[in-house]
Amino acid sequence: MFTSQINAVAVCRTPYKQKFGIPRQPGLVDVKGYVELVPELNTLDAIRGIEQYSHLWLLFCFHENLAQGWKTTVRPPRLGGNEKLGVFATRSTFRPNGIGQSVVKLHGVVQRKGKVCLEISGMDLLDGTPIIDIKPYIPFSDAIVNAKGGIAQDAPELINVTYAASAQTQLSALAQNDKYPQLQSLISAVLAQDPRPAYKKAKDDPKIYQVALYDLDIFWQVIDQKIVVIELKPTTVTLLND
Repeated sequence: MFTSQINAVAVCRTPYKQKFGIPRQPGLVDVKGYVELVPELNTLDAIRGIEQYSHLWLLFCFHENLAQGWKTTVRPPRLGGNEKLGVFATRSTFRPNGIGQSVVKLHGVVQRKGKVCLEISGMDLLDGTPIIDIKPYIPFSDAIVNAKGGIAQDAPELINVTYAASAQTQLSALAQNDKYPQLQSLISAVLAQDPRPAYKKAKDDPKIYQVALYDLDIFWQVIDQKIVVIELKPTTVTLLND
């Protein structure tokens, strides 16, 4: 069997600090992040000419799932978690080689804390995700008209997101901090995807959930088929050094 060692070329920096709550596909949430090249590739020469493209393909590693292994069949959330499909008929994060791909929008090349970075948006990646390759998105060949999307032909339906008065007060105070750009828009866009497990959506669910964004824990629950943000607190999730 063919084997090869693949090394990361970059690391993705995003507001998503835990797997729960990350959009299930790219392009669903318009939030900015950065692709930070590893030290040995952190030079403008490695990305010379990249700004002529509006979008990029990122090939990456599902690094937090590798230890859990994989199975030949999975239960896609699109099917309510009740039906099985072959792993290669899905975009499951549990795969034989743990490799994923996402298309992201490129906003430009920036210097960030002394490092060469690509400023991007629309990513569906955990903070710290190893990027194993970066490729230009080529519209005439990558965008296929009338392609069939199988179980994922249409974008997911969104759920309404509202805020308790106390949470709205906290958001107003946090909006003054440059650490949290467009915080309320980000929270609303992430939660509108309803990140709960599929089996939770068909019945009453009084549980209070938590999603980590930036260095905050966002607490919310579903009330009358709407998501209500209850409170924001400093996160208890271990954060990577930036």
